Amino acid sequence: MKKLHTLVFVLVLLLGYGKPLSQTLGTIAPMPVLANETKRSVVFITGFDEGDNTYYTNAENYFVEQGLPVVKGLFSLEEVITWLNRSAQINFDEVHIVSHSNAWMGMSLKTTKNGQRITVKTLLQAKGEHKIPELKRGIHPETKVMFHSCGLGENVKLLQELKRTLSGTVSPKVYASAYFNVFGGKFAGHYLAKPYYGYYPTAESPGPLALTKAFRSAYPETKIDWRKAMKTRREATLGEAYSFKFNIPVTWEFSFDTVSEVPVLDGREAIMDWVAESPEMAEVLLELNIPLEKFRWKSEVQGKKMTIKAKTTVLCVLEPVLSHCNEEYRMPVAEETTLYQIL
Repeated sequence: MKKLHTLVFVLVLLLGYGKPLSQTLGTIAPMPVLANETKRSVVFITGFDEGDNTYYTNAENYFVEQGLPVVKGLFSLEEVITWLNRSAQINFDEVHIVSHSNAWMGMSLKTTKNGQRITVKTLLQAKGEHKIPELKRGIHPETKVMFHSCGLGENVKLLQELKRTLSGTVSPKVYASAYFNVFGGKFAGHYLAKPYYGYYPTAESPGPLALTKAFRSAYPETKIDWRKAMKTRREATLGEAYSFKFNIPVTWEFSFDTVSEVPVLDGREAIMDWVAESPEMAEVLLELNIPLEKFRWKSEVQGKKMTIKAKTTVLCVLEPVLSHCNEEYRMPVAEETTLYQIL
């Protein structure tokens, strides 16, 4: 009898100053009021940069340059709500929440201080266990809660659950884009870009020609020079598509009652056949929506335990969203329904 022992996901996503308002849950500092300021806003930077990834620093720079107060050091929805409940002496017109997000793993923003990444499942679980407080202060019915999280606007179910979680004494408007948020760009401090995805087993690239054909097949109506975009790692000219890579590794561990029950999986094809027949693994792969053959597969056996590891490389091509005249980047205006999902 086999038993699923653990299931582990790890995702590395590479994207890409000002005084912080506060790094604690203490009393809010006085709002800086500009001569032409008509809205009261607060920005939560809910993560920190790792390696060459400067997403959070770029976002902080952008909002500080806009004259908005920034709160750092809060990495969960629980902490953000608690900060608003304890510290907000006013009702904000705009609440900005900056967090990594992706189509496979939900948000980097956690449910609680020691909780998990936010997905529909983890958010419902945390709420069911009464670990997330009710939002009682800091917003009014017309408050715009804007999530600057790549692709979140495409996940309507999660956005709906976030809105319900943030609806306490009043219900604010919630915004998120299906596009990628890019901060600190060469031609704009903040712009949106449409993502296109290609996959291959990690360390087993089929080469530029095969990848170009795969992109053309997947996106036949899109007029992008795929081969050039794959070679371009940063913005070169205004509006030109560029790309980056990241890996999605997945690990399953199965335990068996006896050594004789442990299957002998000799080679990649045998592993994929076994995976295809495993309900536990099939459910995960269905959620990822990445074909089996796009992963590199390995299996290891130690006594009565079998570990299966899979890793795919995602090649992401980003196409900046331009204005109608194609002369500049389109401004990421929240009320623009072609750019943002609004609930």
